[in-house]
Amino acid sequence: MSKVILVLSDGLRYDTAVAGMGYLGHLVEAKLASLYKVTGELPSMSRPMYETVHTGLPVSSHGIVSNLVVRPSTQPNLFRSAREAGKTTAAAAYYWFSELYNRSPYDRIEDREVDDDSLPIQHGRFYTQDDYPDIELFATAGMLVRRFSPDYLLVHPMGMDNTGETYGANSGEYRNHAIRQDMWLATYLTEWMKRGYSILVTGDHGINADGLHGGTTPDVREVPLYLIRPGDAGKGDTHEVVSQLQIAPTICKLLGMEIPKMMKAAALV
Repeated sequence: MSKVILVLSDGLRYDTAVAGMGYLGHLVEAKLASLYKVTGELPSMSRPMYETVHTGLPVSSHGIVSNLVVRPSTQPNLFRSAREAGKTTAAAAYYWFSELYNRSPYDRIEDREVDDDSLPIQHGRFYTQDDYPDIELFATAGMLVRRFSPDYLLVHPMGMDNTGETYGANSGEYRNHAIRQDMWLATYLTEWMKRGYSILVTGDHGINADGLHGGTTPDVREVPLYLIRPGDAGKGDTHEVVSQLQIAPTICKLLGMEIPKMMKAAALV
């Protein structure tokens, strides 16, 4: 059982991550991390996949079928389960997570910063602009770790998605942003590993050459999953293809929580 940080990099393709994220690649090469290829659920859109990652359910079960569905989650999810287990939760994330797991509609003033033990996300720092700098988002996450030492922390940068939608996935801008995101994240990962956190780095969906996502092709469905566990050797590049539905039960198991019955997919640990 350990504390867990999930870095959900919005719009991070598998091939772009493997090619450009050198520090994460080092951890895999040194077998300090395990790398999996994730086949994302459909549709390859953000809000539905946020809910899938946090419930272990396909959209036909959880009901967040598009980005236009704006309401709180109605299913057992990682934040709710962690709170019910007496654990501390936190998030540095886009405001859609506040709408999904705290309250909806989002209030730009009241909901921007929350420290409320009664909420599923107890310590939340939310942003509303797609071009909010990743470097600032990571600093916010680092603050949450040092100040609150949460058992479960979501870190959700939007830079890959915003850059991919602006320039397309075949652009130098998109590829270079993966390099920069890896560089910014490296220092925080090192600290969090020393603090004993299990860390997962993944994406919600990919991006195609036109800067679009939502469809069924591998470029918008395939995302990486890097798994780092304190004190345990990684498997390196496993060359395994796993389901996005396995992320939620994996996090439950890492947190030492009972896996909700509706999470049918097998944990990876």
